[in-house]
Amino acid sequence: MKKDFISILDINELELEQLLSEAHQLKRQKRAGTPHLLLAGKTLAMIFEKSSTRTHISFEVGMNQLGGHALFLNARDMQIRRGEEIRDTARAASRYVSGMMIRAYKHSTIEEYAKYATIPVINGLSDLEHPCQLLADIMTMQEHFGSTRDLNVAWVGDGNNVCNSLILSTVLTGLNVTVATPKGYEPAEDIVAKARSLGGNVTLVREPEAAVKDAEVIVTDTWVSMGDEDEKEDRITIFRDYTVDSELMKLASPDARVLHCLPAHRGEEISDEVMEGGQSLVWDEAENRLHAQKALLVRLLKN
Repeated sequence: MKKDFISILDINELELEQLLSEAHQLKRQKRAGTPHLLLAGKTLAMIFEKSSTRTHISFEVGMNQLGGHALFLNARDMQIRRGEEIRDTARAASRYVSGMMIRAYKHSTIEEYAKYATIPVINGLSDLEHPCQLLADIMTMQEHFGSTRDLNVAWVGDGNNVCNSLILSTVLTGLNVTVATPKGYEPAEDIVAKARSLGGNVTLVREPEAAVKDAEVIVTDTWVSMGDEDEKEDRITIFRDYTVDSELMKLASPDARVLHCLPAHRGEEISDEVMEGGQSLVWDEAENRLHAQKALLVRLLKN
């Protein structure tokens, strides 16, 4: 039976532990120059409705390093643009490739691909979740803190797709997550309720200062996600007090670290000083997209 990765909760705690253990091993092998051609003969179709830097590079390079092949498909150039139904594309593509990674505007688009595809489907980003980003974030936390159990994490900014996946990840990781957002920009209510019902520790607050108090990890993201560009001026005004800067960092744990999934808008959600400072794990986090996704690809495509 095929396995998809559309939500971070499509894997359980043990599977997450095993997957990230493999990711750490693949990272060590990569740095040692040890080949790991685990997906020779496999092909990943990458369908992009949204623009991408890290998702595109990390999946394509990852498949190459694993001995496989990645096929970039811009949705604007596919027959879907001319009216072909997703179910027809998914069924046909399943006869050609080993797996599909999709970066879509709507979460329902990825779910429909998964419904009709007979090969594994990976969520490369949707409006609801960004689970591949969380694999990299959790891996980065493990590297620097050893364990995520009872680690205090503050999210500052928009309650977006990455925030939703962070909240759901508490069920698997034991993270204590506090989310600070302006009114009207909270994470999805059903996501918070689901995490809490499954034992996740999630707290919602308004003030960034309350969220970061004693936090060991501070996470932020752009205030204007793709698709929200028409709201840019309003959002910049509404979020003006939600910048992760050196003054806010003084309220966190002295050894606190900062994550940002990128792209960053310096001077908005994060200051240049913090981005470039010694507490930033942003570049480790970006690198770990490659290693975590390679482990995911091996898990889904190898057999």
